[in-house]
Amino acid sequence: MPIKKFRISVDGKPYNVVVEAIDDQGAPIAVAPVMAAPVAVAAPVAAPAPAPVAAAAGPAAGDQLSPLNGVLVRVDVAMGQQVNDGDPIATIEAMKMKTTAFAKGSGKVTRILVKAGDPLEQGQPLLTLG
Repeated sequence: MPIKKFRISVDGKPYNVVVEAIDDQGAPIAVAPVMAAPVAVAAPVAAPAPAPVAAAAGPAAGDQLSPLNGVLVRVDVAMGQQVNDGDPIATIEAMKMKTTAFAKGSGKVTRILVKAGDPLEQGQPLLTLG
């Protein structure tokens, strides 16, 4: 059986290797060196650094926060709508289960900060009641 040459990469370093054939019992048919010297390749170009993000100030007064990590299914209120403490304000999906976020306080919806499909983190503002 023939000896085959391959190029493989281990931890980002490419190597030329020679693979020997074996018989049905696993005994080598030919003996060949297993690994050759590393092949020189160009160094990867670093990705540009992301633009600095302004430090997040905590939630503002009236912000209604996500109770868990997940994906926003829908906002259950509209701009200008009057909301009472305990009213449903949003539906969030996490691990294939839908959870309702409820208002913590009363007021009129003055800002909606998310849209359907947005990924959410626990404590992230969803909307603001004024």
